[in-house]
Amino acid sequence: MKKIIKYSLLGLIYLFVVFILAIFFITTAKADLIKPNNNIEPYQVVKIQLRSLKENDSPSKDNGIKQTWEFAHPNNQKNTGPLEHFKSMIKGDSYAMLLNHLDHKIIQIDYSDLVALFEVTVLDKNKTYYKFN
Repeated sequence: MKKIIKYSLLGLIYLFVVFILAIFFITTAKADLIKPNNNIEPYQVVKIQLRSLKENDSPSKDNGIKQTWEFAHPNNQKNTGPLEHFKSMIKGDSYAMLLNHLDHKIIQIDYSDLVALFEVTVLDKNKTYYKFN
C-alpha cells in the first residue's frame, strides 16, 4: 500500500512539473514586442528591426512590421498614420524587399552623442542586394 501512495505522489509531482514547464514555454513563445528605451544601443535598434522584418510573420502575422512600428519616432508615426497604414507602406514597392529577406549586414558609419549612421545591406528573397543609410 505504501508503494502505491509513493508512486501516486511521485506521479502527481511529475505532472505538476510538466504542467509548470508547459506554461513556461507557452508564455515565452508569445514573444512580446521589444519596447524602445534608452538602454538599447542604436546598433541594437537597427538589428532588432531588421531581424523582425526578416522573420515578419513569426510568431504571428506582420509581427516584424509591428516591432518596427514600435521603434518609429512619434512624429513618423503621425506622418505615416495608424499601424495599418504603416503596414501597407512597408508592403509597398519601396520597402517590400525588407520583408522576409534572406540576409542583412549592418556597418556603423558614424556614431556620436547626437547621431548614429549605419549602412545596411539587405539580400531580399529574390537574391537582389539593396543598400540603405
